[in-house]
Amino acid sequence: MSTKKAAAVALVAALGVTTLAACGSDKADTAGEGTKSKTVTLVSHDSFNASKEVLAEFTKQTGLTVKVLKSGDAGEALNKEILTKGSPQGDVFFGIDNTLLSRGLDNGLFEPYEAKGLDRIPAALQLDKAEHRVTPIDTGDICVNYDKKYFADKKLAPPQTFDDLAKPAYKDLLVVENPERSSPGLGFLLGTAAQYGDEGWQDYWTKLKANGVKTVDSWELAYNQEFSGSAGGKKAKGDRPLVVSYASSPPVEVLYSEPQPKEAPTGVSTGTCFRQTEFAGLLKGAKNAEGGKELIDFLISKKFQDDMPLQMFVNPVTKDAALPELFTKHGAVIAQPQTMAPEKIAEKREQWIQSWSSLVLK
Repeated sequence: MSTKKAAAVALVAALGVTTLAACGSDKADTAGEGTKSKTVTLVSHDSFNASKEVLAEFTKQTGLTVKVLKSGDAGEALNKEILTKGSPQGDVFFGIDNTLLSRGLDNGLFEPYEAKGLDRIPAALQLDKAEHRVTPIDTGDICVNYDKKYFADKKLAPPQTFDDLAKPAYKDLLVVENPERSSPGLGFLLGTAAQYGDEGWQDYWTKLKANGVKTVDSWELAYNQEFSGSAGGKKAKGDRPLVVSYASSPPVEVLYSEPQPKEAPTGVSTGTCFRQTEFAGLLKGAKNAEGGKELIDFLISKKFQDDMPLQMFVNPVTKDAALPELFTKHGAVIAQPQTMAPEKIAEKREQWIQSWSSLVLK
């Protein structure tokens, strides 16, 4: 995410709630006696984005205005919903991913709803297909990104695997996010656990710590402050040429550069990736449950799925969606990302985070 886009996200987050499609009267924002609500509220993490034209199409189709309530990073947004369980802040929650899914399901946050068009989504991504409490919306690969100029200047090959990151040649070069606070940080931790197993991942992190890994609380700080390869990092004089981000981050650097370069300034270490899937769910106790169902249907429509890559820089989940050329030209295709069964994540996540904190932060 570029400085320009990050600034826009920060502004929206500061405002708290933003209306992205404006049709219908504000007087009908909440359902009253004999009145059907004309607003549906989507609760999300700060990175949710959609074009005004696409959400205006939803309003045209349904007569409903979409309001988006942004609630921090994915983990923070989910925790807020758990605290308000039964009296949710909105109607639909977007942004719970496979690393945190069990937390939302175990807390009973969602009403079952089988979305229209679900047959266009691969069964492997439907992690709750028995009950349909959540619907897959997008996928992305959490990977280490590298600053191409730094490695070219040093005449050093960029790392490509988890093993590479612990080698002396890359000492004091990597910045990661705290998995207790950050979704990419948690994904990267799970990637190392998948790579090295229950017994080996702690030894690996011991090596990373000895090799000078730096930890910060958020993706925003890591990518736009510490990482020397991003537009924001250059401006902030970041000195870490390796960062945990996404396989889709290089297209962002191209899109928001003026003029746009022929080649992305950043690359992806393709052997360091963990596959993330994000879901949306109808919140239990939603004031506009029917509107929420229509919104979930729309989130997997071709219109929304085609719009999503250049809005949130993630991959669509539906088989009929098309990736833009910018994505295919500058993004990395990860053929064999690390994955992990949701049941194992649920069983081990909190234990692994506590062990990681004791090992890395002390």
